[in-house]
Order: sequence, then C-alpha cells, then structure tokens
Amino acid sequence: MSLLDASGLNEEQFLQQYNPGDFPRPSVAADIVIFTIADVEGDNFRKLPGKELRVLLVRRGGHPYIGQWALPGGFMRPGETVGEAANRELVEETGVNGGYLEQLYTFSAPGRDPRAWIISCAHMALIDSGQINVHAGSDAADAQWFVVKTENAGGYIELSLSGKDASLHATAALQNGDTDIQITKNVGLAFDHAKIILYAVNRLRAKLEYTDLVFRLVPERFTLTALQLVFEAILGRTLYKAAFRRKIVDLVQETECYTSDKGHRPAKIYVKKMKEEGGQNERTNTGEF
Repeated sequence: MSLLDASGLNEEQFLQQYNPGDFPRPSVAADIVIFTIADVEGDNFRKLPGKELRVLLVRRGGHPYIGQWALPGGFMRPGETVGEAANRELVEETGVNGGYLEQLYTFSAPGRDPRAWIISCAHMALIDSGQINVHAGSDAADAQWFVVKTENAGGYIELSLSGKDASLHATAALQNGDTDIQITKNVGLAFDHAKIILYAVNRLRAKLEYTDLVFRLVPERFTLTALQLVFEAILGRTLYKAAFRRKIVDLVQETECYTSDKGHRPAKIYVKKMKEEGGQNERTNTGEF
C-alpha cells in the first residue's frame, strides 16, 4: 500500500502533477584547476633545471569578463554528471583523457557570475607536462600556462600568476583557521576563479603530506633531487635534503640505473613504489615537509 502525503497523493500521483518550474533552478558549471610541473633552465652549464608549478588559464573571448583570464570549464550537458562534464572539458582543453581528476569544492556564493544563478562544481586535475597538447576552446581567445606563486603575510595570502604576456594578482583574507578564503583584491582574473585556484593550491599541498599524488606530476623515472624540486615548487619553499629523503623513503624504490647527463655527476634513478590496493598510497605522517 502506497503512503500518502498531506495532500492525499501517493508518489506516482505526486510526480505526475509536479512542476519543476515552480522553483528557481541554477545552472551548473564544471571549472577545472589544471596543474602541471614544468622545467626551468638553469643559469649555467652545470646547474640542474629548476621546477615550476603552473596552472592552465584561458583568455575569455566573450562577455562577461571579456579579455580577462579564467579557468577552463563549461556547463553540464543533459545526461551528464559533473564529473563527466569536467572530464570532457579536460580532454577538450589538453587532449588528455584519463588523467588525474578530483572534485575540489562547490562554489555557490550569490552573484559569483553576473549572468545568472550559476554554481561551479570545481575540480582539480594533475597532468604530466610531457602529455599536454593545450589549445583554447571555442569560447576562448587564448590558452596559456601561468606560474603559480603564493606568499602569506599577516592573515592575508598573495596569489601571483605569471604567463608569457600577462601577470595576474589577487589578495585573499584568511579566516576560520585558513579554511575560509575571501578575495579582497583581484587583478585580471574572471569570476571567483582566484578563490578557486587558492583552494586547489591548498588541497594539493595538503595531499603531499599523506598521499603519493605527487607522482602524477613527475615522469615514471626520476632522481631524488628532481623529486625534491617538484615538492618545493608545489610548497613554495626550500626543503632540507636529509629531512625530505627521510619522509619520502616509503614512497620510492631505487633502480640500478644512473643518470648520464653531461656536466652532472651521475645520480641514481628511482621509481614510485607499487601502489597498494585501494587507490593512492597513504603513509605515516611524521610532520610537515
């Protein structure tokens, strides 16, 4: 026997007379923070290349925020989940299918998009720079990689993004133990994308402490020095060599191979340890890097 509601309707009757238009509905977008690690040439023959954390941005080709830089993304299509929409946008922007993609946060502040009530279900993607074929989507005028740098100062965080022909900047106030980010100044970034980028940077840095996610950003074979440079690029600070190696010992496995670069002393090559069953390897957290 079907249960009846207060109007005396069973579920089938209720659904027949239900009108979705009786309630305002938002549009849902999937915006993606796509990170990669890129090499920076050394300033002399013997110096090893440095590493930079970069994020992919597109220059908007239409209103609103025409000419400003934004995260790649787009609206969900009928029959899609937000994850499927994000993966579709990732493939369209980079040509990479099956890369690392995780849901970051849902941004739903009133007025975040001047067009309408639009919710962004933001995602974070990690791409090996050697895999990428970047091109601007149909609604974008250009696509570029921007170097990501942050600096904390007295309850505020400064976000600087540097591209080949553009420099973007945002200032954020940190509240509630750094978990609530409020943008107080924004130069050149569309919508609330400065806030989304900062959330993604914080997520990525936090995951360095307890997962093996970093290996999504390095080649299959690497030296420990190169791996440390990747950690430093993400964290935005220099690490002590001995302490770093103690902390990552459970994540790597040495091979019998050595580098043979001219001008550099041979260094042992390592690979990531085989993943344990069930997903990302987790490790004992013995303190921050």
